[in-house]
Amino acid sequence: MSESEYRIIEILRILSKQDRPTGSKLIADELKEKGFNLGERAVRYHMQILDDKGYTERKGYSGRVITDLGREKLEKGLIYDQVDVIYSKFEEMIYLTDFTYMSQKGNVVVNRSTLYNKESINIMKKIFESGLCVSPYIQINEDETTGEIEVTTICGTTIDGILLKHGIASELQYGGLLKIKNNKPEKFTDIISYKKISLSPLDAFTQANLTSVNQVLNTGNGIIPANFRLIPGIAKEKTIQIINQLKQIGINGVIGISQEGQDLLGLPVPDGMVGIAIIGGITPFCAIEETGEKINIKIAEEIQDFTTLSPITKNTKNQLTTPTNEKQPKLQFMLSKSWNLIQQVKFNVQKQKGDIIANISYINKKDLDKSLKIMEKTFNNNPKYINPYYKIIKHPTQEDKVGIATICSLSIDGILINNGIMSTPKYSGLLELTEPPLFIDLISYNGTTVDPHKIFLSKNMTSITKTKPYKILASVKEIPYITRKYAVDFLNILNNIGFSIYKIGKPRELVYNSKVNNYNFGVVTGGGLNTIGAVKENGIDIEVKAEEKLIPFEKMNRL
Repeated sequence: MSESEYRIIEILRILSKQDRPTGSKLIADELKEKGFNLGERAVRYHMQILDDKGYTERKGYSGRVITDLGREKLEKGLIYDQVDVIYSKFEEMIYLTDFTYMSQKGNVVVNRSTLYNKESINIMKKIFESGLCVSPYIQINEDETTGEIEVTTICGTTIDGILLKHGIASELQYGGLLKIKNNKPEKFTDIISYKKISLSPLDAFTQANLTSVNQVLNTGNGIIPANFRLIPGIAKEKTIQIINQLKQIGINGVIGISQEGQDLLGLPVPDGMVGIAIIGGITPFCAIEETGEKINIKIAEEIQDFTTLSPITKNTKNQLTTPTNEKQPKLQFMLSKSWNLIQQVKFNVQKQKGDIIANISYINKKDLDKSLKIMEKTFNNNPKYINPYYKIIKHPTQEDKVGIATICSLSIDGILINNGIMSTPKYSGLLELTEPPLFIDLISYNGTTVDPHKIFLSKNMTSITKTKPYKILASVKEIPYITRKYAVDFLNILNNIGFSIYKIGKPRELVYNSKVNNYNFGVVTGGGLNTIGAVKENGIDIEVKAEEKLIPFEKMNRL
């Protein structure tokens, strides 16, 4: 991204925060505070460019406002720092929380979601009655014209804000999926760091096939969304007192509090700190999604006056019991899993033979021919971005199913490392094929325990075959600058063999809007699941990336 583009993005950011038309003087002053020394004349020049592109609109002599197209440009243009902005957004919500439990007045953090069926409210009410929520205080607004129902609920981040107002610092760590067994919280099964993702961690897990809130309600067993944060150990007693006070007025959701320096629900707690797990405020909404009802979930969108909310039920019980301090197996982040796979790659570039990493996805045998035709058509329509290699694999237990193996992009890291070039998987992302292509979502390998590309596919965020601009799966690798000359030659050879190399960046360059560390350069490679995503988009039932294994490259077929 050039210096001029940085200025344009910053101008759009300034305008997005204004609630009225804004003139060039105010924009110039704001830019100066951000380190951009632009006078009013230069600002007016940039504003004319923005007007011409449709990103801003002039409102007489009052100034400019940002347009919907401008907001879309801002969102995509800032993806390189969205992995930091998400955490900052939650910090902002925490700071703006000024609710006091003594007066029961003030602002709380809320989730705001849209329902499209009145019956969904009854599903949600059962969850509130079970106590699988932060609070039964909600607000319901129905649009009689469209039939849409907007429901506002209290987010668990409210508790962090209340603690801060009492002088207790809490640090959000992870959002994830929590396993419940016999109504007792057992362990987190998957987590994503708040500091390593361009969308809210719990948003990544809001899928009907990942949670089982209704099952927990009915049987006491299943998976619910939850958050994990840390507080200083010395503040534990005061925190418990505040939490007990909040329970009495209908704000709860605390699942468990650790001992100082002891693991909680499988997550590590550093010495001198205490871990706190809080149920996801979106849990009632997940219950609706699990039934197949349409719902649009928005997480920690804004703050709202508590007095505008009222309890949906007065018959609330606490279904979950207190977790024990039993030691649980530690979760392994994707980067750690990836290193062990990368280490096993044994591919000879000259002979074009040897083991590479393959993702294996399973489908019904009856769908195989149709799936291969979809994969072939997808490659032929976009050979620059789609990898053509695949192999049919037997299902380990079911004769009516078959596996489709595709090349995992981690193979490229393994090949480079075997040839003396350090390569580190940095991000998995969703790449929009505009001109130039831009990442519109990024998830760090070192911040998640679940494959980011599986998240994008399960949330139907791709558009590999359907509508333009196409949205495909891609990854970012980080390589030391000192190896660049040798690495570029090597990457070009791999690209000619058939490994998908999209972009080789320069030091300190944003590669397709993603950022790597100083003294390194970024490389964007194609996701191995793009052809599998194409199959899924065409309505074929497919178990995406059920396993990973090593396969000899020479035994792969080509579309």
